[in-house]
Amino acid sequence: MELIDDEGNLLGVVNVVDALAVLLVLAVVVAGAALVFSDDPAPPEPETGTTYVTLDLGTQQPAVADAINEGDTHEPSDARSVTITDVHLTPRGNGVGVLARVEVRGPLDGDGDVTYGDAPLRLGRTLSIATNRYQAEGSIRSVGESDAIDRVETRVVLQETVSAATAEAVAPGDEVRIAGRTVARIEAATAYTTAEPGTRRLRLVASLDASRYGGDLRFGGTPLRTGQTLTLPAADYQVTGTIERVGSDAGLGDTTTRRVTLRMDGVHEDLADAIEPGLTERTGGETIAEVSAVDAEPAIIIATGDDGSVNVVDHPVERDVTITADLQVRETSTGLRFKGESIRQGSTVVLDLGAVTVEATVASVGSDGGP
Repeated sequence: MELIDDEGNLLGVVNVVDALAVLLVLAVVVAGAALVFSDDPAPPEPETGTTYVTLDLGTQQPAVADAINEGDTHEPSDARSVTITDVHLTPRGNGVGVLARVEVRGPLDGDGDVTYGDAPLRLGRTLSIATNRYQAEGSIRSVGESDAIDRVETRVVLQETVSAATAEAVAPGDEVRIAGRTVARIEAATAYTTAEPGTRRLRLVASLDASRYGGDLRFGGTPLRTGQTLTLPAADYQVTGTIERVGSDAGLGDTTTRRVTLRMDGVHEDLADAIEPGLTERTGGETIAEVSAVDAEPAIIIATGDDGSVNVVDHPVERDVTITADLQVRETSTGLRFKGESIRQGSTVVLDLGAVTVEATVASVGSDGGP
C-alpha cells in the first residue's frame, strides 16, 4: 500500500492536510503544558522599601482640609502606596494651608533608595493622594526618616492698627482653631488710642503652632521673620499684623515710668488752655500717661520791615506749649516703646487726655521714674 494515495490520504485513511493540522494543535498543547508544569521559578517581585516625605498640599477649602487625616492611604499598585502619618493645618489666605507627612512605599533603586512611579523622591516633585473623600496633590518639601512634621511652638509679637471694635474683641486666651485643632493662641494684647478716631493700635503676643522646613519657621506659608505680615482669624475677628519680634522670649516687654518732655509749636490758644496738669490717659484700667506740668507761651512772629529791619512780636492766638508728662513705657530689646511705638527724642506721641487729644514731639526722655 502506498504511504499517500492519489487522493492525498495518509495510508488511505486520513487526509494529509487534516493530519498536519492535528499535529500542530498537539504541539501547541504540549508546549503549553510544558510551560505550566515547568520547574522554572516565576520572575521575582521587586524589592520595596519605605521612607517619609513632607508634602505641601497648598491651600484647601475648609471641608477638604477637615477630611485630610492621619491614616489616609493611597495605593495605586501592589508595590506603591502613600500613607499620611501627620497633618499640620494653618490659616492661609482665604483657605487652609495643609502640610502632610506621608510614608511612601515603593521599589528600591540600585542605590537602595525608595522610588515612586519609577522616579526618585526629589524635593519639589509632586505626589498625589486620592481617597474616597478627596483628591489632593502636593510638592515634596523634605525627605527623611521621621514620621512627624517638625513642629515648633513659636511666640511672636504683632502690631497693627485696627478698628476700636476689633481691638475690644481681642483678649488673652483667644484661640485660632481649624478643623477642631488649635493652631494659635493669644497670650497678651494691649490696645492704644491713636490720632484717628475709632481706631486703635493693637499689640499682641501670640503662640503659634509653626513648622520648620527649608531652613525657615513658617506659619500659614509665611516665614516667621520681623517685618512679615501674619493673619490670625479667630472665631469673632481677624487680625492681620506686622511681626515685630519672634522667639521664645518675645513679649510686650516690662513696664516702667519715664518722665518725658513734649513740645507743641504754633497751636491755637484754645487747645493750649485745655491742657492742664493732672489730665491722664487710661488703657485697660491703667494710667499710661499723666500730665504733671504745662508751660504755654505766645508763638513768635518774625517780620521784616521795608527798610530791612527785623521785628519780633508775639502771635495773637498761637502758642508754643511744653508738656511734662509721666508715661508708662515698655522696655524691649529694641528700645523703649510707648503705646507700641518707639519713643525717643524727635519721635511723635499722641495723648488722649479725655477732653483733648494732643500730638506732640518728644524733646527728651528722662531716666526711670524721673526727669
